[in-house]
Amino acid sequence: MTHSTIRLTMAQALVRYLCNQHTEIDGARVPLFAGVFAIFGHGNVTCLSEALEAVQDRLPTWRGQNEQSMALAAVAYAKAKRRRQLMIAATSIGPGATNMVTAAGAAHANRLPVLLLAGDTFANRVPDPVLQQVEHFNDPSITVNDSFKPVTRYWDRITQPQQIIQSLPQAIAAMLDPADCGPAFIGLAQDTQEIAFDYPAAFFEPTTWTIPRPRPDRRKLAEAAALLKTARAPLIISGGGVRYSLAEETVAQFALDRGIPMVETIAGKGAVTHDHPAHAGPVGIVGSTSGNALAAEADVILAIGTRLQDFTTGSWTAFRQDARFISINTARFDATKHRALAVVGDALETVRELDGALGDWAADTALMAKAQALFADWNATLDDYQQITNAPVPTYAQVVGLVNRSARPNDTLIAAAGGTPGEVTKGWRVKNPNTFDCEFGFSCMGYELSAGWGHAMAKAGDGTPIVMVGDGTYMMMNSDIYSSVLTGHKMIIVVCDNGGYAVINRLQEFKGVPGFNNLIKDCRVKQPFQIDFVKNAESMGALARHCESLADLLAGLEWAQTTDRTTLLSIVTDAYSWVPGDADWDVGVPEVSARTAVNDARAHQMEIRRKQRIGV
Repeated sequence: MTHSTIRLTMAQALVRYLCNQHTEIDGARVPLFAGVFAIFGHGNVTCLSEALEAVQDRLPTWRGQNEQSMALAAVAYAKAKRRRQLMIAATSIGPGATNMVTAAGAAHANRLPVLLLAGDTFANRVPDPVLQQVEHFNDPSITVNDSFKPVTRYWDRITQPQQIIQSLPQAIAAMLDPADCGPAFIGLAQDTQEIAFDYPAAFFEPTTWTIPRPRPDRRKLAEAAALLKTARAPLIISGGGVRYSLAEETVAQFALDRGIPMVETIAGKGAVTHDHPAHAGPVGIVGSTSGNALAAEADVILAIGTRLQDFTTGSWTAFRQDARFISINTARFDATKHRALAVVGDALETVRELDGALGDWAADTALMAKAQALFADWNATLDDYQQITNAPVPTYAQVVGLVNRSARPNDTLIAAAGGTPGEVTKGWRVKNPNTFDCEFGFSCMGYELSAGWGHAMAKAGDGTPIVMVGDGTYMMMNSDIYSSVLTGHKMIIVVCDNGGYAVINRLQEFKGVPGFNNLIKDCRVKQPFQIDFVKNAESMGALARHCESLADLLAGLEWAQTTDRTTLLSIVTDAYSWVPGDADWDVGVPEVSARTAVNDARAHQMEIRRKQRIGV
């Protein structure tokens, strides 16, 4: 029996395969890969670009300005699509590839899928060493692409054309597996890209992928139901996995029906609207007083779809020492943390089955009433901090509140790193579900503007991405303003200029070190001066205004909603005023120092550590 074959180069076959992969979103069959971000170099321009050019009507290719920013845009796209539809980021070899490592780290930490394709050195090694090749004297098989191994869920190097027949399905399966989700990397040897091979026609048959929904173990589910029934002060922590499972409504209704207050992680924020009756605010270091008060009193915590990072747990000081955790997660690694009762399974299906196992049990009605009262107090606190005043320099809280009030319901707020995450996680009141993206798993400076580009692609005009960014991060990576203008993907950018890296300066001074090398005024510079963000943005084709006051900012926001392209607004903000937090954070403080302030900070840090839950 003969099987039909199609003769293609490896690069052509790879692209053809990717074009024939599909997924379902809201019942509609759509391409699994919505497009490719690519910068071409000698490692991919002669073969991969030839293949991509031929299918640009089916798999559009977008040129970015930086390999890291392209991959970050792809990460944000996957987040906006809740891991149902993906993008590809392709680069040449050498520095183009290593530029993407940071973005891979962000995707890996946040459990987000992106396919990374990088050129590689010659498999035959005849012309070695080639341009941009980093040679290892004791292992000639190592290239810079090996640096992706710690920050990807799947890694492969293609040295023979037939290897993609096994590799590509495995890469996709890893990216779509909710338990193992993350970036996949494939290195493409330059000479292998050119080789023709008779591929089985069946390899290119259209395939529709679905996201698996693993059910929980029945015994573990029964144990979880039994433990929850013993709770006098239960609490739900809703993480990013709730959103990626499309379980938002199910979890919120479960919380209401069972009378259990629901607090959010940073990645989970936006699963419900701010005013949902079961919502009690964010929890942890950048959390609310309401969420943290409930966490401190909870005896049974139902953690759903969260990896319980230190900003959620207050470095494991936010909970009672005797509190019990029930962890619902598709990833066994996350579910078993801190001796939780691990219920490994999909959030949507597991919560549904847990609901059925609880019978007519519900928490005391006084608990939800207490949570709502605490949340009302928190909202009053936000109102105070966000109140418009005539102060010469506005605070972050005032700017966040003003931007929030002016945003349309379907606009998506985007932030990452620096002082912005704490202010928006605390102060942004979500109007519609899934309109909030704060990358704080990897705390990746530079994510924001690239993410705005990715979200604009994903939203396709259904609301506008609003990027809030500090001046320090803006200076680190802003070239995707140009990308968004070139491609017609509009975002609104609000630059809060507080004179440098203000929030890390806050931590530095809080731990006893005088301001040093963070705010521009404290750096080794000839003369501090203020960046003209308006001219910078305009030079890349954006529209821009500087706002001298909150009234100016409000007018600017109204104007920005009417423009036809990316629009930037800059405003000077206070570097020392922040919405307070009431959770602890474990950081390293010198054990000995000549500074009294550092010694005092060390004593305070040891008090924090005495409160930590350590493996219990």
